[in-house]
Amino acid sequence: MRSPAAPEAAGGWWEVLMSGVGLDPGTARTVVHDGDGGFVFDEPSVLLTTGHGRRALPVLIGLEAEALTGRLPTGREVQRPFRHGVVADLDVARTFLRAVVRRAVPRPWARTRATAVIGTPVGATRLEQRALLEVADEVGIGQVYALVAPVAAGLGCGIDPLDRRAHLVVDVGAGTAEIAAFCFGDVLAHRSHRSAGDVMTGALLGHLRGHHRLSVPAATAEALKCAATGEDGVQDGAQDGGRDLSVQGRDTASGRPRTLTLPAGEVLEVLAPVTASVVGGLVGCLDDLPVQVLDDVLTDGLLLVGGGSLSAGIARSLETAFGVPVKHAENPTTCVAEGAARATLRPEVLAAYAQH
Repeated sequence: MRSPAAPEAAGGWWEVLMSGVGLDPGTARTVVHDGDGGFVFDEPSVLLTTGHGRRALPVLIGLEAEALTGRLPTGREVQRPFRHGVVADLDVARTFLRAVVRRAVPRPWARTRATAVIGTPVGATRLEQRALLEVADEVGIGQVYALVAPVAAGLGCGIDPLDRRAHLVVDVGAGTAEIAAFCFGDVLAHRSHRSAGDVMTGALLGHLRGHHRLSVPAATAEALKCAATGEDGVQDGAQDGGRDLSVQGRDTASGRPRTLTLPAGEVLEVLAPVTASVVGGLVGCLDDLPVQVLDDVLTDGLLLVGGGSLSAGIARSLETAFGVPVKHAENPTTCVAEGAARATLRPEVLAAYAQH
């Protein structure tokens, strides 16, 4: 475990100059949290650029860029800078993060004095972590640290990573599903499965096209995926498969718009194999845990976070596979960025867990 030199705690007017920023550059969404002022960016991780390589200039980012997905002429497309929670294209990621940081921290002098903590996948390689740190450093942030996302998520949900009890956090995102057990400054065990929310969405897209001759945008399939359980089902783990869901798209045979009504149970059935694969890739983490911490896990259960945690059936599958209660985060899509921002005020947490 590498222990970087942690930033000193700040106070008074100096705290304004050395404000901490938490970043969660996810495959689907990027969230930026200013520890003092709240959320300053929470939009899709997409951008539309003109030019190539280092000369690429951002035209639109986030929601504005997403709105143009599928509406551009041949040769132009909306790009995603991150895959599986890590940098997919250095130039695209650099351009995207520069635009995000400039929007979140508009004053250049504030950026150079800021400390930023970035949530990274626990399964990321050192090279992947270093690429993200270098990109963030190049956009003009003063000090940049990488903190594994499950630890940041726990901190964002009120868990102290330096607690003497072991905590188990499952983070299901669009590109990666991860689990990590941590206690008193160390990650005890972890598993990472690079097949998560995007694969579930892809399974629905294929099912709608293959079985119902209906072509829909990915965003529509994403909404259908979450609607299959409904808000109450997500909270208690029950699967409400008796409701009917409506989805609009284009008939692949006639090319005309069409509305399809299908039971929620059909959606759950499509998602079940993917959900089982994701959970199966994580459950092995229990085998690596010291036997002394199993009582902590059995008593406290596991904390479920990430946008993929809202997908149908994931909580129930985790409870069945792990045999422990599943607790839902109140802020599942933003807790990594919130925890990363809090970590800027916890130098002892950065010294224990972060890379610099």
